[in-house]
Amino acid sequence: MSDSILKLEDVSYRYPDGTRALDSCSLTINRGTRTAVLGANGAGKTTMFLHLNGILRPSSGRVCWEETALDYSRGGMRKLRSRVGLMFQNPDNQLFSASVREDVSFGPMNLGLEEAIVRKQVEEALLAVGMTDSADRPVHNLSYGQKKRVCIAGVLAMRPEVLVLDEPMAGLDAAMQEELTVILERLHTSGMTIVIATHDLDYAYGWADEVIVLQSGRLLANGVPAEILLQEEVQNKLGAIPLVAEISRSLSLIGIDLRDKEYLPRSKSDLLKAIAAYTRLEATP
Repeated sequence: MSDSILKLEDVSYRYPDGTRALDSCSLTINRGTRTAVLGANGAGKTTMFLHLNGILRPSSGRVCWEETALDYSRGGMRKLRSRVGLMFQNPDNQLFSASVREDVSFGPMNLGLEEAIVRKQVEEALLAVGMTDSADRPVHNLSYGQKKRVCIAGVLAMRPEVLVLDEPMAGLDAAMQEELTVILERLHTSGMTIVIATHDLDYAYGWADEVIVLQSGRLLANGVPAEILLQEEVQNKLGAIPLVAEISRSLSLIGIDLRDKEYLPRSKSDLLKAIAAYTRLEATP
């Protein structure tokens, strides 16, 4: 049985001004994975995301949920958007209610759920992102990072199977990025499929189970980070190599091999542990 949960099959999309944002793009997102979508500005990342929950409809090709083409009827879209939650890059484009609780309630209420169920799902969503104590605060008084948390809570309150986040780390300082990473890890551990768009190659290399690289609206590469992001063609198109991979490669050139059974460190913490282990090994008589 296929692990595919969302799939684009030969999808093309043109905006009304004629801009071709997706060009015969085919790719697969597998259930239960953490997937990072990479590519330069204009590569098609946001347009792809807007197709994943039906905000945009392909000019040609099709988008599938579990191998079945999306149903673009009103009922079909309501069902899809309860399964695929989308968070925009700018939280101010997604928040419009007076208070945090009201905003998080909007999605499940729009699904026609009973009031008691809405209340329960809203409280659980606020707890998941650490915003319970801010439930009655005015949205406009929140910090940028808190607004992003509320956006995620609004999506979580609809109990989706897939969480799609467009540049979730943009505009956050290091501490807030770490807090959001902890939230995402908790959600993934609970079984949620998570897809993010990012320009941060180092973050994608250390966080993702799979990466998708887009170029000019087409799929350039799709696979595990330790393979895809070390390909010369991909590095040339993205204009960079993950720093941890670059350091590991440089150390190997002077005889310091940090690989453990062919596994390369993928995060800063992995790299520091590998260096410490290598140092202890070398110091052993």
